[in-house]
Amino acid sequence: MILLIATLLSLNDGQSNEEIWQVRTAFNRHFEQAGVTGVFVAYETETLRYLTNDPERCRQMFIPASTFKIFHSLVALELGVLEDEDVTIDWDGVDRGWDKWNMDHNMRSAIKVSAVWFYQEVARRIGAARMLHYLEIVGYGNRELSGGIDLFWLEGGLRISPVQQIQFLRRLYDGDLPFSERNIEIVKDILKVEQTDKYVLSAKSGLASHFSPQVGWYVGYIQRGSNCLYFATQIDIVNRADRATRTTITRKILSDLGYLVTQ
Repeated sequence: MILLIATLLSLNDGQSNEEIWQVRTAFNRHFEQAGVTGVFVAYETETLRYLTNDPERCRQMFIPASTFKIFHSLVALELGVLEDEDVTIDWDGVDRGWDKWNMDHNMRSAIKVSAVWFYQEVARRIGAARMLHYLEIVGYGNRELSGGIDLFWLEGGLRISPVQQIQFLRRLYDGDLPFSERNIEIVKDILKVEQTDKYVLSAKSGLASHFSPQVGWYVGYIQRGSNCLYFATQIDIVNRADRATRTTITRKILSDLGYLVTQ
């Protein structure tokens, strides 16, 4: 079932645009089959419309967890905390229970395996004042830094909605953020997870494990020809098996929409 609605969507910068929304209840079957509760929302540049299974939940605020690494990387590059994506930070020797984390990392490798310790160290080097400055001028989520400079996006006060995730990604893709073109292009490059002759998929997962239920994310965009679809999937994670559904549900919906094509 498809329900068309028109709504006035308020943006972080105070502007507003009349957006056309389609409520796609058919998306729900993927959540039901996986046994999880959540929302998928997308924005399609070709049709200028939002698509979602839950127009209320896609505006609810959740902690961003490791999806914040997108913003985080931009700030680190802009401030010169990391000169580029290949600058290595030495592992501190603390075993965090995953071999892929227990090694030296640069930004490219750290975002690929979502190495939290790497970005915690980067956050400490950025500092609270400079981080807050960029949260404010970008208008990222609720701009809340409470919880500590190395925890605010993991278990602290920072919150962002799925729709706001998409707004941020659209600005990233369009180069409409207060960061240099060079730094935006670096971050766009390290977000690429899959590339074929049919499409390019760029994405970042997120998991906030200090909540009950845990907060799971998969956000990004997929380019297919001249068209681009931005997406944000947010789910409640009750058990470990639920974690994989962040990507599987997203990929199934992207396939339904004709973007993730293997033939």
